[in-house]
Parts: sequence; structure tokens; C-alpha cells
Amino acid sequence: MGTHRREYKDGMTRIMVFGTFDMVHEGHVDFFRQARALAPDPYLIVSVAREHVVTRIKGAKPRRSEKERHALLSRNTLVDEVILGQEDGYIEHIADAKPDIIALGYDQSGEFVDRLERDLTDAGVKAKVVRLQAFRPETYKTSKLI
Repeated sequence: MGTHRREYKDGMTRIMVFGTFDMVHEGHVDFFRQARALAPDPYLIVSVAREHVVTRIKGAKPRRSEKERHALLSRNTLVDEVILGQEDGYIEHIADAKPDIIALGYDQSGEFVDRLERDLTDAGVKAKVVRLQAFRPETYKTSKLI
């Protein structure tokens, strides 16, 4: 299901972000731009949360299927690669993607985020974890736009 906008080349910095992405609004566009700005030659990998994981964490099913959300992101010119998150856990698909940087959104928290750096270290993944800034969250937050 992986669509590549641009081929990865040696020297590029692999930057990984995560989310549900039920819709792609200006807040997400800014999120992608901030992530890409972390390196001079970025390669942005977007991990799309699986339906049952979204339901468990948010208490409601996503409005779009994971296949629809994957397709939506695959057409975004700021995104180089789209992958689906794991069915169970999360560290293996991060290790497989080999990110140099993991960029977290300002509002991302919970079970995976709280132990991310420890789990990366335990798995031997040497990615730097950074937290990005909010972009007008009073306007551009999916829960407020739905």
C-alpha cells in the first residue's frame, strides 16, 4: 500500500510522524512543513493509525477507513512515504522505517508517546525525538472541524 512521492536517497534525513489523519487540514499541513524543516534534505514518512487503535485510544472509530486515510496522504505533496501503523504495538514499524528523527505533534500524548524514548532505546533505534509547535489549535484541530 506504500506510495512513494520521492525516492529516498543516501544523505536524506528520514523524518517520521504519526496520526489518525481523518482529514488533512491546515494544522496537518503546518505539522508536515515543520517536520520537513527539521533537516535540509528531508524524507517525510507518515504513519497512519490503524482503525482499531484509533477506536481504542480515542473511544470512537475514525470517519474514514485506514485505506482511505492512506490514499488521502499519499496524494499530499509534502509527504514522501505513507505507511500503516502496527496492528499491535508500535516499535517494530518504527524500527523498520529507520527514522533519523521522530516529530511529535504538540497534542500527541498517551501510552505510546509517554514511553517512546525508552522503548526506542530498548529496541536499539537511534532516532531523535522532537516536539513540534501548535498551529492555531483553536481553529485547526480535527475534533473542532468535524
